[in-house]
Amino acid sequence: MAVVKLDSGYNIGVDPLTCTFLGHPAETPPKKVQVPQKNDLPALSIVSTGGTIASRIDYRTGSVTSQFDAADILTAIPELAQVANYRTIPLATILSENMTPPIWQDLARAVYAEIEKGVDGIIITHGTDTMAYSAAAISFMIDSPVPIVFVGSQRSADRPSSDNAMNAVCAARAATSDLGEVAVVMHTTTSDDTCSVHRGTRVRKMHSSRRDAFRSIGTDPLGSVAYPSGLVTLNDHTMRRGCQGTGIRDKLEERCGLLQFYPGMPPDLLEAYSGYKGLVLAGTGLGHISTALIPSLRRLIEGGTLVVMTTQCMQGRVCDRVYDTGRDLLAAGVIEGGDMLPEVALVKMMWVLGNEQDPVRAGHLMHTDLKGECNRRSRHGL
Repeated sequence: MAVVKLDSGYNIGVDPLTCTFLGHPAETPPKKVQVPQKNDLPALSIVSTGGTIASRIDYRTGSVTSQFDAADILTAIPELAQVANYRTIPLATILSENMTPPIWQDLARAVYAEIEKGVDGIIITHGTDTMAYSAAAISFMIDSPVPIVFVGSQRSADRPSSDNAMNAVCAARAATSDLGEVAVVMHTTTSDDTCSVHRGTRVRKMHSSRRDAFRSIGTDPLGSVAYPSGLVTLNDHTMRRGCQGTGIRDKLEERCGLLQFYPGMPPDLLEAYSGYKGLVLAGTGLGHISTALIPSLRRLIEGGTLVVMTTQCMQGRVCDRVYDTGRDLLAAGVIEGGDMLPEVALVKMMWVLGNEQDPVRAGHLMHTDLKGECNRRSRHGL
C-alpha cells in the first residue's frame, strides 16, 4: 500500500500496481531550523517522551509514529518562541502504551535536574493514553517550586484538525504562569479557544479520540488558558509557584497490580497476585467485591500484600462501613482508598511501597492526601 499526502492534509492509501511513481518520500527528516531565543522571556525546558504530539507519518505502515524530539516540536510550532526560551531534552521517543515505571524514574530525574538548573517551568510532551499515569507518578516523585506541565495531542500534526499546536502553546503559557504543581494541559472543548489545566493526580482521559478528552474527576480544574490571548486563570485551590521547595524521591515498587472486579470473578485470579507487594482493587459502588473472593483476599493480605480498595464509579468515594461485604473487607485488612482514581492509587502505591518499608505506615500513607489525590469530602452532587 502506498500512502499519498493530499493538499487537504489527509492521507489516502492506493494500490502501487494502479499508479506510477514519480519519486519516493524522503527517508531522512528535514533539516532542523534553529528557533530564535529572546533574552527577556522566561526559561522553560521541554522534556520529550514521544506520543502523538511528537509524531509524523510513517510511510512503512501508512499510520503515524512517534519520531519527533523536543527540538522538532519547537521547529514545527514557531508560536512557542513568542512565549519563552527553551532547553530541549529528548528523553524517549515512544507511544505512551510503552511507558514503564523505569521511564517514569528517568523522567523524574531529568525534570529534577532541569529544576536544579533554575528553569522557570517544565513542559513534558507525552502520549495521551497513559499521560494521567505519568502525571501522577511525577506528582508523587517530585516536589517543585515551578510548574511541571504535561501536554499531548489527540490528533497528529499531519491532520487538519490536529490539536498539537494549541495544546503546546497553552502548556507553555501555563508553565510560565503562577502555577506551582504538576498539571495536564489539554483542550477544554472541541473548539480552539481554551485549554483546561488539570491536577496531575485528579485527571482522566474520558474519550478515545475527541480533542476535549481530558477531565478533572471529583474536583474542578486548576484553571484555564485562553487561546490565542494566552491569559492564564488559576482557581483558589491551585498550588502557586514557589509554595514548595525542590525535592525528589524516585524509588518505585513495581510489584504492584490493579484489578477491576467483575461479577463471577474466580478466587484464583486473586491468587495470581501472591508475592506482589501491593494490589489496588477497583470495586463496585462503595468499594465491594464478591464475598466469595474475601477468603482469597485475606490470604493475600496475610502473605504481606498491601490491598487498597477504590471504586469503578467516576464520582464518589469508597465507604466499606455501610454493607456487610464492606465490613468483611475491612476485617480482612483491606484499606479504603477514599475517592482516589484507581490508576492514581496504583501509581501512589508503587511510590509509597518504594519509599516506606513499614506496612502500617505504608497503609496510613495510602489513605493520606499527599498530592491532592484524596479529597477529604466529595463535592455536593458528586
